[in-house]
Amino acid sequence: MTLASDSLSYTDLYTRWEHGNWSAMDLDFTEDKRQWNEEMTAFERQAALWNYALFFWGEDAVADNLTAYIDAAPLIEQKYFLTTQQVDEARHAVFFKRFMEEVCGIGNGTVQSGLETIQPQLTPGFNKIFERLDKMSAELKKTKSFEIIPKLAQAVTLYHIIVEATLAQPGQHMICSYLEERELLPAFRKGMENISSDEQRHIGFGVKILSDLNRQDDRVPQYVAAILRELLPYTAQVLMPPGWDERYLTVFGYSYDKIGVEGMTSLQTKLRSAGLAIESLPGPPLLVPGLSPLELSRLGRSLAQKGITGVREHPTQRDEETVALLFETIKNQAQVSELTRPVVFQWDFTDSDISSWQMRISAAGVEVTPGTGFADLTFIISYQDWVDIIGNRLSPLQALLKRKLKLKGDLRHLVLFRQTFM
Repeated sequence: MTLASDSLSYTDLYTRWEHGNWSAMDLDFTEDKRQWNEEMTAFERQAALWNYALFFWGEDAVADNLTAYIDAAPLIEQKYFLTTQQVDEARHAVFFKRFMEEVCGIGNGTVQSGLETIQPQLTPGFNKIFERLDKMSAELKKTKSFEIIPKLAQAVTLYHIIVEATLAQPGQHMICSYLEERELLPAFRKGMENISSDEQRHIGFGVKILSDLNRQDDRVPQYVAAILRELLPYTAQVLMPPGWDERYLTVFGYSYDKIGVEGMTSLQTKLRSAGLAIESLPGPPLLVPGLSPLELSRLGRSLAQKGITGVREHPTQRDEETVALLFETIKNQAQVSELTRPVVFQWDFTDSDISSWQMRISAAGVEVTPGTGFADLTFIISYQDWVDIIGNRLSPLQALLKRKLKLKGDLRHLVLFRQTFM
């Protein structure tokens, strides 16, 4: 099968890097500093600084992690390009360090001081994903040769597809758009345009190598699906300003919806271009079938805001709408297999204010309804503990061992439940 990525070569990508070289040290931030202090409001500066802090920290983090990717790449041409990318990421970090210091007055002249100052601005989803990037780099270094191809594919999916294409690129577009429209921060704008061009090249490489690795090892789709399943629930919390205050985006003419649609569309397009369409990956559906990018973005944000998925910063909401959304989420993760008869699962929550729910699985699909009745297997658990299991914050085995989860009925149906939802 011919893919869009087949039109690219590693030599072409390297050549583009040579032709696109630029200097972070030659930019003059004098006018930027004047505009920052005289033309931007206090809230605009606050919102911009929060957004730019994510990029500053991110650029430094990805530069550190690329060494493991270079070592793992099977082709010398791939290693050469990844080396150019590491140079790019270091240059991006220097660019943000200069802007933070010379325009915003952050740091004492060292990269480390700037990073330490902006660290409190980092969002829960951002921290989770970049902690996983650190862990992935360590895993790559320890991976045995027989597993290196699918593991590298998983690592590329995290770095180039999730971090760069799904999260960073929409944010870059937002920044470049409002700076150009308002003719603000000329040196910073020029640097961001250069960074955006660099990242486009990086993403092209990610799609290219991912498609090549997929052709080399039939385990690649399984590894790609695993990292997507692990991290997609956190993406809604990456560009999550304090208190979910959307003014941090709307002050610059953007919205959650606009960012979310661009990110979700980019994710699906890049995976399809690599020959790994997200709907074709193994296991339960990674995205709710039939929903548009806008609907998917809004659903992800709602699940995070209510405390169902992602990093839970407060007790999960307990209203009827949220409980219904929880069970609709479980239903949407179903991968229905052949059944000789319908099977019914029931949840008896130990909380006095949360009603029981039932799920009926049959060859025709999955139905969820509040109420009680005959059940093949009943889960007895608190509402918050069950939500934390669904949000991957509490393992089912740990819940059983700690007696947080009790079972009543035919335990053989646990196998079906695991096959259907995990």
